Amino acid sequence: MNWTSFSEIVVLTGAGISVASGLGTYRGPGGLWEESGVAPAATAQGFVEDPWSVWQFFLPLLEQVLEVQPNAAHQALVKMEECCRGEFLLVTQNVDGLHTVAGSKNVAELHGNIRRRRCSNPNCSLEPHYDTTIPKQLPLCPNCGQPLRPDIVLFGEMIPVDPGHRAKRALRTVNLFLAIGTSGTVMPAASFVRSAEYAGALTVEMNLAASGAFQTELLGPAEETLPALVEAGLDY
Repeated sequence: MNWTSFSEIVVLTGAGISVASGLGTYRGPGGLWEESGVAPAATAQGFVEDPWSVWQFFLPLLEQVLEVQPNAAHQALVKMEECCRGEFLLVTQNVDGLHTVAGSKNVAELHGNIRRRRCSNPNCSLEPHYDTTIPKQLPLCPNCGQPLRPDIVLFGEMIPVDPGHRAKRALRTVNLFLAIGTSGTVMPAASFVRSAEYAGALTVEMNLAASGAFQTELLGPAEETLPALVEAGLDY
């Protein structure tokens, strides 16, 4: 498949793309949710009741994220974006921030980024900001004194308006849709492949196993299949 012949590309990534960097998937064997289920500390209500417990729940993930680096699959997407002759949008369900660390520019983070923090007070003027220090106690907003929180989507919260809108807008005109390291079974990502097909796009699944929801499958580890796909297109 020569991906360079497509002018409107949307890429959706999930946890599988970060496995080669040393991060586990969330729902697979050894994943965060397999071990604990949806813990109260991973919910919006949990933050209201005990914000420090939410921090303590996610601190191991933050510590792990800060120790790893982008892998060949992340780097391949940087090259794909740089060489795309039209519009390119990278939509990720991951909160590890590895796409931006790798150098991808046009990224829509559906579930936020654990490297960022924001104030829990919706009326506060403090902007979300990167902070990779490991707190020893509940961090408070320097503006209003309310608890700061990881800038990620907790269970019970809606997807942020901006990344959701960017994804929906790109899917209206997409002609190549790639889903990498995800089965796309979690909403709203589960609707993306249908939206792409409605727009007339070629839909391609790059994962360890096929879901049956895509027109084409390229099976195998993302750090192997994706660089090969990108380089093959550039060789045309």
